[in-house]
Amino acid sequence: MALPDEGPSPRFEILGRTAAWRDGRELDLGPGKQRAVLAVLLLTLGRPVSTASIVRAVWGDEPPDNGANVVQKYVAGLRRVLEPDRSPRAPGRLLTLTGAGYALNVPPEALDAEVFQERVRAAQAVLAGGDAARAEPMLREALAMWRGPALADLSGSFFDAARDRLEETRAAGLEACAEAALESGEHARLVPELLRLVAEFPLREGFRYLLMLALYRCGRQAEALAAYRDARDLLADEFGVEPGERLQNLHLGILRSDPSLAASTARAPARTPAQAPAPADPPADPPADPPADAAEALRLAPPDPLETITPVPTAAVHPPPAPLYIPAHHLAGEHAAWPPPPPPARRVAWPLRTVLLALPVFTFGFMTWALVVYYGARRRSRALALMGAGYLVLSLLFFVGVMSTETEQSTPWDGPIFFTVLVTMFGGAVHMAILTAEPHPAGHQGGPPLLNVQLIERRVRREQARSLAAHHPSIARRLAVGRPDLPRTFDDGGLVDVNSAPEHLLASLPGVDPHHAKLIVLARTAHGPLVSVDDLATRAILPYQAVHALRDMLIAVPPAADAEPEPAVPPVERAPRL
Repeated sequence: MALPDEGPSPRFEILGRTAAWRDGRELDLGPGKQRAVLAVLLLTLGRPVSTASIVRAVWGDEPPDNGANVVQKYVAGLRRVLEPDRSPRAPGRLLTLTGAGYALNVPPEALDAEVFQERVRAAQAVLAGGDAARAEPMLREALAMWRGPALADLSGSFFDAARDRLEETRAAGLEACAEAALESGEHARLVPELLRLVAEFPLREGFRYLLMLALYRCGRQAEALAAYRDARDLLADEFGVEPGERLQNLHLGILRSDPSLAASTARAPARTPAQAPAPADPPADPPADPPADAAEALRLAPPDPLETITPVPTAAVHPPPAPLYIPAHHLAGEHAAWPPPPPPARRVAWPLRTVLLALPVFTFGFMTWALVVYYGARRRSRALALMGAGYLVLSLLFFVGVMSTETEQSTPWDGPIFFTVLVTMFGGAVHMAILTAEPHPAGHQGGPPLLNVQLIERRVRREQARSLAAHHPSIARRLAVGRPDLPRTFDDGGLVDVNSAPEHLLASLPGVDPHHAKLIVLARTAHGPLVSVDDLATRAILPYQAVHALRDMLIAVPPAADAEPEPAVPPVERAPRL
């Protein structure tokens, strides 16, 4: 969108291809380098730029031999275009030369980038005032000024840096526009647009925050939690950090079904004094102790197959936190706990896979047993270890049979010997093809829909168990969260508590050997309980890569000695152990 005409003064555009306009007509700015000189002056509007700086910005590491003369030539060409009525010997009015260098003296409203930033700031002020309905069209009008990538016709490190700065202002405008639309109740329409913006700006947490909130307001809680997990995985893999506090708080609010996240409680325009409600009677003094029904509300609900979420209200003197939600049928023992998920399968590169498939054939089956035993040890599979032992026995039978046959005549051993060769060679090749096949973990797009549902359900259960342990640790300990080795009725999705799980259970985790399991037990005994799962890395008990791989299934439940007093909870009736 072009800027409105403002008299004979030219207007300039850099939010797209570099251009200049006068009286509704685009000016011919000359060759590319001359356009680049103008762009340098536009990016430093009103400030003088030395000739050496212009040369470095336009030509980079390959400046011309007579750079000052070339810049002077391009400046003269720009003066002829921008000030056609100026006499050759008269000083320039728009493009002037001072002791510090060349300067382009035009008002900020003559440059589209300055107008865009000013409009975004004005719309953000309106949005901060609570008028989202008026802020959104203002932001969309400002964003319409972009005609493509900024400085699209120019290249070089100087223009790349300027392009990144301008793109940051565009991202801020897009984020403010999405926020205004979300607070106007247009969350359903925003989801596809926010998905595109998250893909375009993967490291900008603001878009992920708005996407999670929009999904949650559309009733898509599981997808909102999955969006948070994607952000967390990306930041951990790329930078080794957790999402920001704002994103974490939203994640916790979604897990707790915080009423303040609902669309009906979004920011509304500020009330005028005439609209303000009449003041209510002052509240009576709060009771010294919580009412009796607060503890009663925490009682484990009876089984109800139609009930999926049961709120656990709290009472306090100050405004209470958002209610914690616990699936009642999990507390009542209707389902057993999920076992920890298997270790993720790794994709084998096709050159390595070809070598593994060829080894049993080219070694006449003598390497088959070693390959199968290796995979059995890597995957901790007793069945694979037994299969490897079987291949070893067949190879030994072949070797003994060949060595005991001293004549060239047929013997009864020829058939079994030939059979062992076929099994160890071609059977081993087929076995390696199966072991190195492409992984299809649960939740993959090509996987069964039931597995996708189960994966999301397990993830939600784990997040609810983590929320329960963070806010009511005594209840989490009583429900044996993170203790799959104990009989319990609460399904925590297969979590393992690093502060209480026994050594043999820790050693069964993928990537944790008995030595590291013993280190975890010694560390929590000698140096105190682990505050979070990340303490495994900060205390140098496990490498960060192993901690990140196990983050989904680990939890650090505060022990009883360090936990805050919790409301009384009736004893849990555990299901009889079969």
